[in-house]
Amino acid sequence: MKQPPRQVPVTPQVIAFFDGQNLFRSAKRAFGYIYPNYDPKKLSQQICVSQGWELKETRFYTGFPRAFDNPFWNHFWRGKFAQLKRDSVHVYSRHLRYHNKEITLPNGGIYTVRTPREKGVDVRLAVDVIRLAHRAAYDVALIFSQDQDFSEVAEEIRLIAGEQNRWIKIASAFPCAPYPYDRGISSTDWIIIDKPIYDQCIDPVDYRSRNP
Repeated sequence: MKQPPRQVPVTPQVIAFFDGQNLFRSAKRAFGYIYPNYDPKKLSQQICVSQGWELKETRFYTGFPRAFDNPFWNHFWRGKFAQLKRDSVHVYSRHLRYHNKEITLPNGGIYTVRTPREKGVDVRLAVDVIRLAHRAAYDVALIFSQDQDFSEVAEEIRLIAGEQNRWIKIASAFPCAPYPYDRGISSTDWIIIDKPIYDQCIDPVDYRSRNP
């Protein structure tokens, strides 16, 4: 028996999912900002207003260093996390893991540097997008990221929409820069964040300060 067409909600309910490090790298490349100065709650609200959606929840995911690995950025992120929680943003964070990487110098010498690696954060974000879709917690999953690994999540959301016979959209929002590789997540609707929009959503507090 043919299913009736899925009705688009009058005002789609949105959960915003932030890939914190990916968004920072995109904004740095696009606009030149040297630290994560965005306000996730403001960005979520701005995009939802522009699309005629209603923001239901904002969720933020990132890795950050332990204090003994990098006290400066540990201080920054702890200050930002505290404000996000005061703004009722759900925060998921994990400590970065460090490994040694050998670099061959022009003179043939070997230089070893410690490089950070974010483990498990993207997996947690993906699991939550799928888990909350199963619970019919949103009509739109708004992912602030350009990580193409999330394209598989988009395909899964389409399967869930079919199983539940309801309308679900998955969109990716990202800062726009004049480069050919500036693109959203495959199999999602792309929403471009230009500099005027981004600048309206900058966090006025600089958590790099010792007294944020």
